[in-house]
Parts: sequence; structure tokens; C-alpha cells
Amino acid sequence: MPDSLATRLTNTIRTVPNFPKPGIFFKDITPLLANASLLRETFLAMSAPFVTQHITHVVGIESRGFLFGVPIAQLLRAAFVPARKPGKLPRETASESFALEYGHDALEIHLDAFGTAARVLIVDDILATGGTATAAYRLVERLGGTVIGLSVLGEIRGLKNDALPIGMAVHSLLEF
Repeated sequence: MPDSLATRLTNTIRTVPNFPKPGIFFKDITPLLANASLLRETFLAMSAPFVTQHITHVVGIESRGFLFGVPIAQLLRAAFVPARKPGKLPRETASESFALEYGHDALEIHLDAFGTAARVLIVDDILATGGTATAAYRLVERLGGTVIGLSVLGEIRGLKNDALPIGMAVHSLLEF
């Protein structure tokens, strides 16, 4: 019997202690990126719950969310919208600040990223405290989109992600 996707992903993703700061256990996805067939299977699994949800836009959160967001947007036949760190987008943006487990940051999205009736899937690699995903959610809603859900590669157990909006559909392939 073949190993489950979750088992293969767990055996592929490395944990790097004390990166980028002491006490943080960073999830290194580069071995996954180097495995073309496992990576494709991951994209398919991350998009599967949303195939019938009429997604019009996928928001990828900088930076590793871009790696998953673009192929998922293609699979869902949706547009891709980058949610970037401040000062990285060339036109007028909306901004939302948030707290990280190791500091503070902000995300920006172009003001004209969504048309009317935009149905949005937010994509990132790892869900930790939920601050980044919540900032993306607030930006999408402020710019007129409707967030249908959040799809992540993995979710870190034991961290409070109370910041996520109540009722937000979260699809995660792994728990760390």
C-alpha cells in the first residue's frame, strides 16, 4: 500500500530549529519543491476542496504562498493576486498590518486587484498564528472580494490562530 500524501510530505519537509530567530522551528519546503511529482500532487490536494466553489481569484501570501498560489490558480482557472510586503507593488495599494509569532509586518494588495463578485481563495504554505492569513482576509474583503477559504500546506499545532475570522474554511494538508 502506498504511503499517504501526508506521510510523504512529512517525510520530505525539513524542520530547521532556531530559524529565523531562536525558538522558531522553520519548515523548510525546498525538498518538496525539488520533487516534481510530489509537488504536483500537493497542488492538486490543496486545490481539491475548492474546485466546485467558483473561485475567481487566488491570493498568494508573500513569499512562499506565491509558490503554491500560482499553480493552484491555474488548476482552479482563476486569476492570481499577490499579497506583498510593503513597498513591493508598483501601483496604489491597500495595506493591513499584523503580528507574527516573532515580530510585526504588513501586507499590501493593489486597489484594483478584484472586480465585482470576486470569490477568493487565500493560499499560503504554513498557518501559524493566523495573523498573516487574517491580514490577507481583511484586505480582500476591504477591496470588495469575498473570501471563500484558506488553503495551506500545513498548520502548526499548539499555536493560537484565534485571529482567523470565525467560520473561515481552512484546508490544511498537514499538522506539525
